[in-house]
Amino acid sequence: MLLCMFAASRIALQTSLHDESQSVQRQLTLYAQAMVQRVDRYRTLPEVLALDHQLKDALTHPLSAAEVDKLNRKLEQANGASRASTLTLIDKNGKALAASNWRGSHTNVGEDYSFRPYVTQALSHGSGRFYGIGMTTGLPGYFLSQAIRADDGSVLGLIAIKILLQELEGEWRQSPDIVLASDEHGVVFLSNRDEWRYRLLQPLSAKDEQEVQDTHQYADQTLQPLSYRINQTSEGSGVLASFSQPQLADPVLWLRMDLPESSWQLHLLHDIGHNQSTSHWAAIAAGGLWLAASLLVLYIRQRQRLAALRQRSRKELETVLHQHAQELRTAQDGIVQAAKQADTGLSRSLQHLPQGVVVVDPQLRLVAWNSRYIELFRYPPELMHVGQPIETLIRHNAKRGLLGKGDVDQAIQRRLEHLRSGSPHLHESAKGDGTVLEIRGNPLPDGGFVTSYADITSYKNTARELRNLADTLEQRIAERTHDLAQAKQDAERANRYKTRFVASAVHDLLQPLNAARIFTSLLPAYLQDDAGRQLAQRVDKSLASQDAILTSLLDISRMESGQLEVHVRDFTVSSLLEVVHNNFALQAEHEGLSLRCIPSQLVVRSDEALLRRILQNFVSNAIRYSHKGRIVVGCRRHGDHVHIEVHDQGPGIPPALQKEIFEEFRRLDEGHADDRGTGLGLAIVERLGKLLGHEIGLRSTLGKGSIFWVSVPLGNAAAVAPTLQEPSPSARSDSPLQGAAIWYVEDDPPTRDATCALLQRWGCEVLLAANAPEALAYAKPGNAPQLVLLDVHLGQLYGPDVYAQLCDRWGQQPPVILLTAEGDSTLRRQAAERGWGFLAKPVRPPALRALMSQTFLRGLEGGGD
Repeated sequence: MLLCMFAASRIALQTSLHDESQSVQRQLTLYAQAMVQRVDRYRTLPEVLALDHQLKDALTHPLSAAEVDKLNRKLEQANGASRASTLTLIDKNGKALAASNWRGSHTNVGEDYSFRPYVTQALSHGSGRFYGIGMTTGLPGYFLSQAIRADDGSVLGLIAIKILLQELEGEWRQSPDIVLASDEHGVVFLSNRDEWRYRLLQPLSAKDEQEVQDTHQYADQTLQPLSYRINQTSEGSGVLASFSQPQLADPVLWLRMDLPESSWQLHLLHDIGHNQSTSHWAAIAAGGLWLAASLLVLYIRQRQRLAALRQRSRKELETVLHQHAQELRTAQDGIVQAAKQADTGLSRSLQHLPQGVVVVDPQLRLVAWNSRYIELFRYPPELMHVGQPIETLIRHNAKRGLLGKGDVDQAIQRRLEHLRSGSPHLHESAKGDGTVLEIRGNPLPDGGFVTSYADITSYKNTARELRNLADTLEQRIAERTHDLAQAKQDAERANRYKTRFVASAVHDLLQPLNAARIFTSLLPAYLQDDAGRQLAQRVDKSLASQDAILTSLLDISRMESGQLEVHVRDFTVSSLLEVVHNNFALQAEHEGLSLRCIPSQLVVRSDEALLRRILQNFVSNAIRYSHKGRIVVGCRRHGDHVHIEVHDQGPGIPPALQKEIFEEFRRLDEGHADDRGTGLGLAIVERLGKLLGHEIGLRSTLGKGSIFWVSVPLGNAAAVAPTLQEPSPSARSDSPLQGAAIWYVEDDPPTRDATCALLQRWGCEVLLAANAPEALAYAKPGNAPQLVLLDVHLGQLYGPDVYAQLCDRWGQQPPVILLTAEGDSTLRRQAAERGWGFLAKPVRPPALRALMSQTFLRGLEGGGD
């Protein structure tokens, strides 16, 4: 028994700790991401300021007081209203020339920081980082520095930013766990508990101690050691530890995580008191099982006996009901037989019958009866004698109201006629005291009549209760059905509202994002240095990432609302794989990977555009999470289906995460640092698979790679029409946009300005760039352009309606391209039917230029015919 209790305790503790470790590890990951994001928020600011010509010039000559004041104000303005950072301009000797905190009493201006590591690192390596307590402010912070170089590449000085991380501690204080951050020396510098700050995880070496003193990293703070003991290693990445200084009453689960791009570690100490309680209770339960075993056996046997008794009672009840029904069906036969054998008067042969029985001769006079008949009608003894006319008994009942309302004589004569005619009858009669009688009458072979009276009151009551119960159940079912229908309507209404809100919000967000992306596409032409171009590329990548998130959210909203139309047809896999290879080959090569699409002549039946999106997500993820090797896309037949598979040689996916990665905003941490993805790609893949009825699958081995596949039904090869290769636009015209007359109708000024600059750069002549009312006012016969770029949502006006009014004013219909942030499939189909161009926002300049060139060339071909 004791051994069982011990084993149960250990198993319960290990299982509980394993589950707890996974949950705490996810919480620690969230803390780490928040810390990294806070640092990344300010990381690019020193890089941008290092390119500023005014700061460069300030480091080349002695500064006057007016110049210092001007620099202080510039840094103050660059730092903005935030109190979470400080900017400092430092010359190559380590002296602070200007700072954003120049207004305060503890300003950095004039201080010597040459001994600080972030200064020496920036002067020698170009950039630096360091965490320490400020020498002038006394506040701890994280310092990032960037060297400022002259045109010849020599270092003139540096710009440094100090980031305060105390807000993180405030967020951590909301957690019941203990959260710590330690540096490369093992010094705890951040904690949500004051007594844990400035503690040593392990003793400092002589070298580390000297470095901390020389750099004044922690000023005058006394670094006290942490006293702890490792009890055991938990399954997973944590350990069980007991702390005596600072003292903790119970052991804790200790998990650590290395922070990227730094030598810091994040720690989380989680109380496992309830886990130990769980193990204790498990031990008690195991011991109780031994004690309760015999009781359980007795209980089971008792339950079996009760079940047998219930079953027997049920069978007996069914038998009784069956017998009762049988008796009701056959009783009259027995009554007639008994009547034949009955003596006159109170007959002994009728006494055993449960019914009341009376027998009359052909002259309708009493011949025989039983005691049950007298009990049912309570006849006085003087009435009951052989030869008594039955009419006398009927009149006696009429006086007591047993014949009901109406003419009494007619009721008596009607009953006598039944007896004289000798016709069988069956009916029910209710007495005043609630008794219900079933009355059966049959003629005798030698004349006369026998009538039986059975008391069916209990049967009727049971039937009535069953009817009431059935009515109640039907009413409850109707009420629950109504409630469920109402709840379903409310849920569908809420889902429609949510879908419309998401679509509207994404549309409004895509408008300024469209303008920003067009402006960033123009930046490289105006930037002369590589650093500026690199910064512009980073901005464009960030905007592209936001564009991907918003587009994905819009796609999910359309799929949930059922607005995403599916066009299923038969097509060859080869055309699909060719498009995927053309779209991703250069990107894979840029990441040092090899992308190969194995040709296939198989014909499948699906929506080609939606299936292509599934494969593009698979290939995009393979490129993002593979650091070397090759990516292969190919097909395998499985009966009447084909698996289109994407093989990669990435790090693999743990089995525990292979379902989670298909959820929204779930992504792994092994991707490229500059392309972490949105976390929505596989969620969209799963929804598209359900929409198309295609199974989505995954096989993965850690350290070897993953295989994502989609199962598609085979199609009819005879239904695939041959495609003709059209000549490329470049073969027909080198520059179709040169000198093209354009009207651009858009109600968002930033988007309008950005697009106009882009069109002019391509050599187009923008005759008009205005909103809808201005365009309608300016349009007249003879001033129609060669092409119209038209937004769909123009305030209260609708783009296609505005185009129709413009054509009426011009007297002709120039080609038009619709630009919209709303991916409405109905509008896209209408545009295709009318021969209009259609492009979704945010507009990518290459896509816009290609569509405009194609539209112009199509117009030239139409004019040549």
